Amino acid sequence: MATSSVKFLGQLGWRLIRVQKSRTDAFLAVAQKGSLRGLCRAYGTSGSSVTAKLSRVVQRSNTRVLGGCAFLLGGGIGLYQTFKLSVHQTHLSEDDLFHESDSETKLTLYQYKTCPECSKLRAFLDYYGIPYETVEVSPVTRQEIKWSEYKKVPVLMIEGKETLQLNDSSVIISAMKTCMIDKSKSLPEVISYYPRLTSTNIFGREVTEFTNRYWVMLNEIAIELIYPSKNARKQEVRWRQWADDWLVNLISPNVYRSPAEALASYDHIVRQGKFGPVEGVLAKYMGAVSMFFISKLLKIWYRLQDDVRQDLYSAVDEFITAIGRRRKFMGGDRPNLADLAVYGVLRAMEGLQAFDDVMERTKVKKWYLAMEKATREHHGQE
Repeated sequence: MATSSVKFLGQLGWRLIRVQKSRTDAFLAVAQKGSLRGLCRAYGTSGSSVTAKLSRVVQRSNTRVLGGCAFLLGGGIGLYQTFKLSVHQTHLSEDDLFHESDSETKLTLYQYKTCPECSKLRAFLDYYGIPYETVEVSPVTRQEIKWSEYKKVPVLMIEGKETLQLNDSSVIISAMKTCMIDKSKSLPEVISYYPRLTSTNIFGREVTEFTNRYWVMLNEIAIELIYPSKNARKQEVRWRQWADDWLVNLISPNVYRSPAEALASYDHIVRQGKFGPVEGVLAKYMGAVSMFFISKLLKIWYRLQDDVRQDLYSAVDEFITAIGRRRKFMGGDRPNLADLAVYGVLRAMEGLQAFDDVMERTKVKKWYLAMEKATREHHGQE
């Protein structure tokens, strides 16, 4: 609404200025050529004096018209500045995400702690200092989300004046960020911008996709205020998608690369996750064996090198190279959603050999430690 109003007022003002100027120039040109003098003499009036008088009348008319145009332009600029201030203030008060005056809103994250997608969402919530509780879901029974038609994690439940279930980490992040910036929109309204689509993959299984999942839904003015350039927004979307489509898929082939690494990975998963005594033992050994062989199939599927670590190193260095030497983060001086996505994915490997190797053999460590501090200290609240 604000964008269209600004455009309308601005265009109308400039159009009136151009039209008035062209009419004035044409009128005075005719007067100077003598056409008006001849007409005035026929009525017994001095042509030169009439021309002068008419010029003064036209000039006074111009003054009034230009004053009106200035009012229109000023109104457009004022409206823009008002919206700019509103967006700026909204961005500085991101804790009031759900537009509720009380503190009764409760966020509950249903997750697997070692899941990259869940880690990515936690990184976002931690960075912006949004309080939430976690419920660890059993990978075996998934009893904790039996009530949900959506059977994947993460699932974020928001309970306040109304209860809302949010699915898919990227959609949740995009929708929440949209509401942080533009408080004229409610979260239920924004979620409708990311429609859910179901289809069947090549294996005959039903898969769910969400359109627009990487886009923060803003109008043109907000985009100009939040992003330093149009390319910055496109880069954020590109690297968020890259984290989901490529980086995440390099995790399994690397953490289950050898029988020893597969066993260590499942030991880590069992200790961090929710397993019963018997389930834990079965998951550790049977899971390690099965995922070791599955990782080999994934290696073929994604056409990875014989040493899959090299693909992981290359991917991480590609991201750091894209940031460049002049920027601290992909978002500049502060992390953007691409930084948080990549950090969340890499953090899922902490405690494993693959993570230690990435820290030692790529350029990522400085950036990673800066991201770790930013999320731990909730720098998004500043």
